[in-house]
Amino acid sequence: MILIDAESISVSRPNRPLLNNVSLTVSDGDRIGVVGLNGTGKSTLLRILAGTGKPDSGVVRFGRGTRVGVLDQEPELPPGTVLAAVGGGWQGEAALDRLGMTGLRDAQTNELSGGQRKRTALARLLHQEWEVLILDEPTNHLDLDAISYLEEQLAAFRGGLVLVTHDRHVLDRVTNKVLELDRGAGYLHAPRGVHGGSGYAAYLTGREAREDAAEVAEQKRRNLARTELAWLRRGAPARTTKNKARVDSATELVNRKVQAAAREGDLGLSMGTSRLGSKGVEFDGVSFAWPDTSAPVLTGVSLLLEPGDRIGLVGANGVGKSTLLDLLAGRLSPSGGRIDRGATVRIGYYDQLGATLDESLRVREAVAGPTKPAPTLEDVKLMERFWFDGDAQFALIGQLSGGERRRLQLLLTLVSQPNLLLLDEPTNDLDLDTLRALEDFLEDWPGIVVVASHDRVFLDRVVEDIVAVESSGIRGVRGGVTGWLAERAASKSAPAPMTSSKAASAKAASAVTSAPKGEPKPGRSPSTLRRLIGEAERTLAKATSERDRLADAMSAVDGSDHARLTALSTQLAEADAAVAAAEESWLALADEAEAGGLTV
Repeated sequence: MILIDAESISVSRPNRPLLNNVSLTVSDGDRIGVVGLNGTGKSTLLRILAGTGKPDSGVVRFGRGTRVGVLDQEPELPPGTVLAAVGGGWQGEAALDRLGMTGLRDAQTNELSGGQRKRTALARLLHQEWEVLILDEPTNHLDLDAISYLEEQLAAFRGGLVLVTHDRHVLDRVTNKVLELDRGAGYLHAPRGVHGGSGYAAYLTGREAREDAAEVAEQKRRNLARTELAWLRRGAPARTTKNKARVDSATELVNRKVQAAAREGDLGLSMGTSRLGSKGVEFDGVSFAWPDTSAPVLTGVSLLLEPGDRIGLVGANGVGKSTLLDLLAGRLSPSGGRIDRGATVRIGYYDQLGATLDESLRVREAVAGPTKPAPTLEDVKLMERFWFDGDAQFALIGQLSGGERRRLQLLLTLVSQPNLLLLDEPTNDLDLDTLRALEDFLEDWPGIVVVASHDRVFLDRVVEDIVAVESSGIRGVRGGVTGWLAERAASKSAPAPMTSSKAASAKAASAVTSAPKGEPKPGRSPSTLRRLIGEAERTLAKATSERDRLADAMSAVDGSDHARLTALSTQLAEADAAVAAAEESWLALADEAEAGGLTV
């Protein structure tokens, strides 16, 4: 049953089309993820599909009786208590509990933070009845427990689903189709075959195939253009007798411009790193409590950070992950205990609120800094490396999209050349291309990384050790994020806090941050193994894409063309063998990682 049918949707923004003749049909059972670079119109399209936004042209039709539930990036709530806003009843209370809002059930909605409003709106949405759910970044401000709950609810939902999310684990688990928005156009990717599959995997394969086809088409155009140009230049006398249609065709080929890239160049994150000595940061029995409160946020925390450490912080919302990062950064002072920072430690803090961004400044002013009257040529090149081109450099920070603000914040964090990076929910609002660039950068970055994140894929690729932050203290977790979630599912009991004498405390903290994981092969580090697995995944994806291309080519050949069919059959057999070899290589590395306690 068709629930929403959007036909030829177009929306323009100053100087550029945002959406150009994009069509999408949502039926029962569809699970559609919408992806694209920041600023490509994802949220705009969702508002149009929900009926709260209007296109410049095109039409949206709704099935009879279709009820559409919508979660905006910044939802509005009715006045009153949280429980009343959700709708009351046991279903509402259960949803609030699973989303970490039980303690605020009697709070007034106008007193909630942005993240609390988002979770309240999501609880309200999930226990009501809808034919279609339209969700814009539903995992923002959710902890890992809450995201697992959201996945359960979406898996049980039988209507149509359209969501924008940067969480690749959710895209892989939840979607069966992906709509990619790229320079105004929409490309729908769906798995092959009748048994369905991951929409995210289909998107990765389809995008690579589309980019390969565009490269081949452009090379063909260039070859034709060279031939026609040579023909046009065969002397003035001959030109008068040339066929006018061929002249026009040649001129069009030569003058045709290649479609501009969505972004020029790679994201230039590498800016150098200050030298880090042998001493990082040590917490010795650190506690913290907010003024005029009786209950401390953190108690007896002992932690040792050394050069090369990659630490991931996990825990429920409100347990103190951001507070721990603020203490590391020196934004907060401990209520008790001691924090000792090495003399060479230089901190870069990429917080989730953009606290250091002045919304009244323009991008170019923020990059130039207060000591320069205008950006230097080096500043301009730096902005271009971070995809702030032309007019974007003159935009007010307060008018940037969420993803653009985060990218500017990342630029300002890295330009100071830190050797200790603190990342608080770094994946919020970043598009998938920027996320992959950040992961690649951090893989070889020489300093210390401490990241609080709910993004499982990001944690698996970036960190080597997981530290759980809980009401009773902190502790190391075996088995990575998967191991922590399994513990949470099995038991809600909290472990004893990490408190001991000074010497034992430092030793325990060191074990948390640098204990060996049982590496499968001597000398092979976790980061090296992850890199090899990433390379194997890319090889497998490329081999699979080539096999599918050859299969499609065979199906399009005339059955009487035996020579062509024989050649393609031979190539397809070789492609099948390449896929099998790539799968074996990936599986061997995956087994090696599992044996060493790494999550693949």
